[in-house]
Amino acid sequence: MAPISTPQTPFGRVLTAMVTPFTSDGALDLDGAQRLAAHLVDAGNDGLVVNGTTGESPTTSDAEKAQLVRAVVEAVGDRAHIVAGAGTNDTRHSVELARAAERAGAHGLLAVTPYYNKPPQEGLYQHFTTVADATELPVMLYDIPGRSGTAIETETMVRLAEHPRIVANKDAKGDLGAASWALSRSGLAWYSGDDMLNLPLLAVGAVGFVSVVGHFVAPELRALLEAHLSGDVTKATAIHQRLLPVFTGVFRAQGVITTKRALALQGLPAGPLRLPLVELGSEQTEQLKRDLTAGGVQL
Repeated sequence: MAPISTPQTPFGRVLTAMVTPFTSDGALDLDGAQRLAAHLVDAGNDGLVVNGTTGESPTTSDAEKAQLVRAVVEAVGDRAHIVAGAGTNDTRHSVELARAAERAGAHGLLAVTPYYNKPPQEGLYQHFTTVADATELPVMLYDIPGRSGTAIETETMVRLAEHPRIVANKDAKGDLGAASWALSRSGLAWYSGDDMLNLPLLAVGAVGFVSVVGHFVAPELRALLEAHLSGDVTKATAIHQRLLPVFTGVFRAQGVITTKRALALQGLPAGPLRLPLVELGSEQTEQLKRDLTAGGVQL
């Protein structure tokens, strides 16, 4: 059974977009994935997104994606929301991935804006509704125009929210004004997809986070969220400011690269990267250590 959800928080509040551990020879490390998932849930995450970009989804096969979902659900699915990335720039392929994730036991789907082929808004609408029609799982949209090349416009978001299974949006647009309008008009559960904007997005109505730094500071993210919910703006701001070195450090380079390096420094399952991603250099690693230490992360 999936953990309890509400219409306001359909996937919980603090989720981490989990890396995909690989073995030293580059194969999928399912045991490592289960151990990392358990560590993240023990640390305070009430949800995990697998097979997202942070999970190196562009370079994992469809079979590997299904195996990963099944393994993570087996490890922590009774106490955390497991959301499976199913978005591609091919609607038919996305439908296949969505159905495979449902069969593997996922509790929800993350559907990113189709990238590179830059569809018009009507194409986005038809893409997302087709994916949502393909399974019985709730869907979180993922609006990240910096990667996809196309934003989900407010009118499209409002239309998509009419679908009974499109219940949330992961916002990595970096536009608080657009977020405010879309959030207020659509009624979707809003999740910050940009760690630096976690607190500002809460201020305009977000309910939680889909975080990368949640690999390292999930308790602090939960404390920030709870301070905000209780009305203690001063405390929430103080936590946000203490975490600034972490937010900055993890994204000085590509986030998967830095996250896997930091996990390795902590002795946690991560493993190598798949090309075209490459390992962090020695100077960058030293900078990452300084950043994380400044933000209170133990390495």
